[in-house]
Amino acid sequence: MSAEKRLTTEAITRGLSTGLIGRRVLVYPRLGSTNEEAKRLAEAGEPEGTLVVADEQTAGRGRLQRTWWAPPGTALLMSLIFRPDLAPPQAQRLTMLCSLAVCDAIAGMTRLAPAVKWPNDVLLGERKVCGILTELGIEGTRLAYAVVGMGINVNVDFSEAGGLAYTATSLAQELGYEVSRLELLRAILGGIEERYARLRAGESPHAEWAARLVTLGQRVVVTTPGGQLSGVAEGVDADGALLLRDESGALRRILAGDVTLRT
Repeated sequence: MSAEKRLTTEAITRGLSTGLIGRRVLVYPRLGSTNEEAKRLAEAGEPEGTLVVADEQTAGRGRLQRTWWAPPGTALLMSLIFRPDLAPPQAQRLTMLCSLAVCDAIAGMTRLAPAVKWPNDVLLGERKVCGILTELGIEGTRLAYAVVGMGINVNVDFSEAGGLAYTATSLAQELGYEVSRLELLRAILGGIEERYARLRAGESPHAEWAARLVTLGQRVVVTTPGGQLSGVAEGVDADGALLLRDESGALRRILAGDVTLRT
């Protein structure tokens, strides 16, 4: 990895316009998982806004315990600590605002038009460019902290990545040239800070997030821990649950699952 491709705390914070998000940054050349490190720090009392970044993850994971693959120095692998005044069922609002910030940052730096796939992926066309994993620390009925992990394929080459080449893509692959991870990171942090301030003021990102969801209005199959459901994705509620009109005409509220378009 060249020096130009190596992220550092100084490079990230220099010129960063945020007042909270990313003001404290911990950068690691190699980590098992940025989410695991951020959770450890949150449990130890690390303040909200703390950012954990790694150039390489050896045990990166997404939803449903899937692994996250990216060669060193090619992706943005990061996790943020939040301590919002939210009930645990409302924590999906953090996922919403982070996915919107990622979309805006990508659109602002490139000619690409990203969209969100329920519940937490960012797509370019039909391929995944970003995955988001939110994990909670709960004390009794209170949300003690939330860690939002984001993996963004910036300069990853999937041409020799086997089956991933059909389901994943990167900014560089779509554009034909490399993108600055540092500039993208700063843009994402700025977008998160702006939306998080609105969330703390009582404004939900739900409507904006719902408008970006490519899932809605589609005939889909949803794989849940209890089995598969099929029908039309009609909407999402304020807490991010998918509202699925199943084949019998019943409206199902689905909190977690994996969605594929029905062919």
